[in-house]
Amino acid sequence: MTEESKIYPFGGRFRGFLPVVIDLETGGFNHKTDALLEVAAVFLRRDESGDLHRWKTLNWHIEPFEGSNLEPKSLEVNGIDPFQPFRQQIAVDEGVAINEMFKAVREELKLNECNRAILVGHNAAFDLNFMNAAVERLAQKRNPFHPFSTFDTVTLAAMAVRQTVLARSVKLAGFEWDSSQAHSAVYDAEKTADLFCYVMNKWRANVED
Repeated sequence: MTEESKIYPFGGRFRGFLPVVIDLETGGFNHKTDALLEVAAVFLRRDESGDLHRWKTLNWHIEPFEGSNLEPKSLEVNGIDPFQPFRQQIAVDEGVAINEMFKAVREELKLNECNRAILVGHNAAFDLNFMNAAVERLAQKRNPFHPFSTFDTVTLAAMAVRQTVLARSVKLAGFEWDSSQAHSAVYDAEKTADLFCYVMNKWRANVED
């Protein structure tokens, strides 16, 4: 891994954008009404040769916002019980989570000499819609992410490994996949980050060959 003192900035690699891999777990599919329950953000680094690598993961368990909807089927899939006692002890208000994440993203922007972050996700529009909805609820004025552009690993995986499902794409890219850990924000975000780095590095190697 690249040490903090040896950062090779993203700079112009993505036209001044800093890719940040995001995965959200929610209480349903409607970003306007359903609860945001978990968020993970994975930061990347470039090495001396220009390859991308997963570097650091931050995550938060989030209390459902007041009046939010919780769909039983969605909770069954992600395995989250919002009212489990231990979870209630560690969960934070969505405002705390969003503000802490944005602060960390802004620090990464500065270190990497970038102007704005861009969300990387698998079905990225889903995550971006929920994040933007939280920003709107919080009247957050300093959102470091581009409001509508994303890097979607569904499209990248379709090009690189002829698959669109995250689990199948990850395995075809040469990484392990543990179904028992899937649908946690951290696990899905880290696997999405590995997939994104794999595609970017493979493309760069092919172009330079």
